[in-house]
Amino acid sequence: MDVDVKVYNKSDNFLPEYETEGSAGMDVRAFLPDKNLIIIKPGERTLIDTGLYVEIPEGYEIQVRSRSGLAIKRGIFALNSPGTIDSDYRNSIGVILANFGTENFEIKNGDRIAQLVLNEVPKIRWKKVSKQEDLSNTKRGLGGFGSTGK
Repeated sequence: MDVDVKVYNKSDNFLPEYETEGSAGMDVRAFLPDKNLIIIKPGERTLIDTGLYVEIPEGYEIQVRSRSGLAIKRGIFALNSPGTIDSDYRNSIGVILANFGTENFEIKNGDRIAQLVLNEVPKIRWKKVSKQEDLSNTKRGLGGFGSTGK
């Protein structure tokens, strides 16, 4: 199903596109209007502007995700991945990139830095119960983080 999303592109970069027929995400590019490099040192993080402003239909979100190639080859991740762009957000899309690698990472204008994925977002309708025992029992039960591993 295709969904129309209005976009204003302040940059001179191409709009994100699906690279293959089966792609779920579109690569988004860095917008550096002064054409300077941004260098992210190992252990550092920074916000990179894309120059894209969007109007997402109500009931949807756009998720910002890491690019797998940057992650495996260079240790570069979208820090709050997946980051959510809400339907009522109207400012420029920014990507928080973190360098978990061992070398400096240079970003130039137009470099592909993350992916954008459109998702439908159902709303939660809470159904209150009186006590914890009113929740159904599962094999995991009250086991917390790491309780299913060996």
